[in-house]
Amino acid sequence: MWEIGRVTQAAVDALLNLLDLEEIELNIFRGSSPHADRQRVFGGQVAGQALVAAARTVEPETRVHSLHAYFLRPGDARIPILYDVQRIRDGLSFTTRRVTAIQNGRAIFSLSASFQVPEDGFDHSATIPDVPSPEGLPDIKERWAEVAAEHGDKRFELDLPFDLRNCDWSPTDRERELPPYQRIWLKATGRLPDDPVLHACALTYASDMTLLDTALLPHGLGPVDNVFMASLDHAMWFHRPFRADEWLLYAQDTPSASGGRGFARGEVFTADGKLAVTVVQEGLVRPPR
Repeated sequence: MWEIGRVTQAAVDALLNLLDLEEIELNIFRGSSPHADRQRVFGGQVAGQALVAAARTVEPETRVHSLHAYFLRPGDARIPILYDVQRIRDGLSFTTRRVTAIQNGRAIFSLSASFQVPEDGFDHSATIPDVPSPEGLPDIKERWAEVAAEHGDKRFELDLPFDLRNCDWSPTDRERELPPYQRIWLKATGRLPDDPVLHACALTYASDMTLLDTALLPHGLGPVDNVFMASLDHAMWFHRPFRADEWLLYAQDTPSASGGRGFARGEVFTADGKLAVTVVQEGLVRPPR
């Protein structure tokens, strides 16, 4: 779902603090939320923190190659989140972890993640779409400034840890039905440490920012319309190394919406054209009432 605002270095530092969980017991970690006044915790935050918790229990030479997650209950931004890690498997090549995020004694989120020791193998990649370069596109604050002023939407004033630049539509286009896809350049607004797992966790956070919104495009609706949206499940496959603080193209499409749910897919390409990550999500998308 949409996280809207301006981009600053301070927001990147805040994201790093957000992902730096406190270890309070063996296999148990504690995370906090940045906005106590939010209606619920942002799904990308819980997914990113859960992946951090899983990564803290595996050997440092392994790399995450997939995750599968379910959003079970809305998270309360006013209280900490506990992450309970189960060590499902420790093999020679692959390691599996299951993480449950808990608030008030109840599970709000569940994640399974698989890690692999890097190895060589066959190599081919999908082709990156032909889109304008990010340097010639407005950032999200510039793009939405007029609509923000018109609607008085305070989300547009939030600090964002990622610079998002849309290649396809303008905010005024959202009043009509659009093709079922959007391509967005993104990168962290400041330098991140070199740890590859941290870049995977940061992108996990960012992957939930716009994906479900894609399901609204064919219906003439946008983030300022009174649509109830909530992530239900989220899956990612990490194919190749990447840096989340360098430009990545997030090519998203929506093949289906039905039964109060929207389904969306995303492919994340590095600037040199290699497919780095594949993302799939389904979420609640309920029309205005």
